[in-house]
Amino acid sequence: MPKGGGSGRIAAILGLLVIGIWAASGIYRVQPDEEGVVLRFGAYNRNAAPGLNYHLPWPVETALTPRVTTENLIFIGFRSGDPSAPRTVSGRDVLEESLMLTGDENIIDIDFVVRWRVRDAAEFLFNTRNPEVTIKSAAESMMREVIGRTPIQPALTEARGQIETQVAQGTQAIMDQYKAGVAITQVQLQKVDPPAAVIEAFRDVQRAAADKERQRNEAEAYRNDIIPRARGEAERMMQEAQGFRDSQEARAKGEATRFVSVLGAYRQAQDITMRRLYLETMEDILRRNPKVIVDDRLQGLVPFLNLSEQPPRAGNRPAAPAPSALPTTPRAAQQGGTR
Repeated sequence: MPKGGGSGRIAAILGLLVIGIWAASGIYRVQPDEEGVVLRFGAYNRNAAPGLNYHLPWPVETALTPRVTTENLIFIGFRSGDPSAPRTVSGRDVLEESLMLTGDENIIDIDFVVRWRVRDAAEFLFNTRNPEVTIKSAAESMMREVIGRTPIQPALTEARGQIETQVAQGTQAIMDQYKAGVAITQVQLQKVDPPAAVIEAFRDVQRAAADKERQRNEAEAYRNDIIPRARGEAERMMQEAQGFRDSQEARAKGEATRFVSVLGAYRQAQDITMRRLYLETMEDILRRNPKVIVDDRLQGLVPFLNLSEQPPRAGNRPAAPAPSALPTTPRAAQQGGTR
C-alpha cells in the first residue's frame, strides 16, 4: 500500500465494504411453499419459516429451501409426460414394473401413481440419499405384496379401493422406518388388466363366469318361487285332510249317538220302532230311484218311459223324477214317492 493517510482511509473503506457485502450475503428469502433449513458448518442447526430470514454468512452457515407443500408424482408401471392428469394420459408401459403375480397365481398388469410431499424438511434432506427412488421402490414392493395376497377377480373389480389404501399405508410405514420425512398422500391405480397377450381369452372367461352367475340367479329365483308354492300346496292339502278327518269323526260320532238313541227307543217300543225304521228306509230308497205310478183301473193308457236315461248312481239324488207318462184321462198322476 502506498504511504500516506489518504490511501489508508481508502483501504479501510474498501475493507468495510467487503465485510458489509459478506455480512449481507446471509440474507435469504423462504417462499410460502418452502421451508428453510439452516446448516452450520454442514450440520443441521435450525428451521426457518417462510419470509425474509438471516443466517451467518458462508462458510459459517448455509440455508436450503426445499418445497414442502408441493405434491409430487411417481409413476410406476408406465411413464407419462403430463403429470397433471395421470388418470387420463396413456403413457409408455414398463412391463418389468407393472406385471405382478396375484394370490391365485395369475399374472396381472397394474399401473399406478404415488402422490407424496415433504413432511419434515430436515429428515428429507439428510436421512435418505435419493428420496424419490426410495419411495418408488417401497411403493412397488408394497403393491406386489398386496397383489400377492389378492385373487385376480377382486383385484379387477371391487378390491381396487382397498388395494390403494393398503399400499399407501404400507409405503408410509416403510418411509417412517427410514425417517425419510415424506408423507404419502395417495396411491391411485391407473390400469388393472390381465396381460395384453391373454386379455381376450380372459374376457371370454369373464363373460362365461357372468353367464354362470346369471343362470345361477335365475335358478335361485325359480327355487325361491316354486318351493314356497309347493309348501303352501302341501299345507292346503294337509288342512283339507285334517278337515275331512274331523268331519268323518264327527259324522261317525253322530251316527253312533243316533244308533244308541234308536236302540234305546227300540228296547222301549219294538213294534213302533221297527215300523218307523221300515218307513224311513223305504222313503230313502224310493227317493233315490225314478218311478211312474199308474192307476191300473184306467183303460187305454199308453205309458211313455224315458228308457234312454242312465240310472242314477248310488248316493246321487236326482233333482226331479225324469220319467213321464202320456195319460189319456186326467186320473193318471206322477208322484215323487209313496209310503
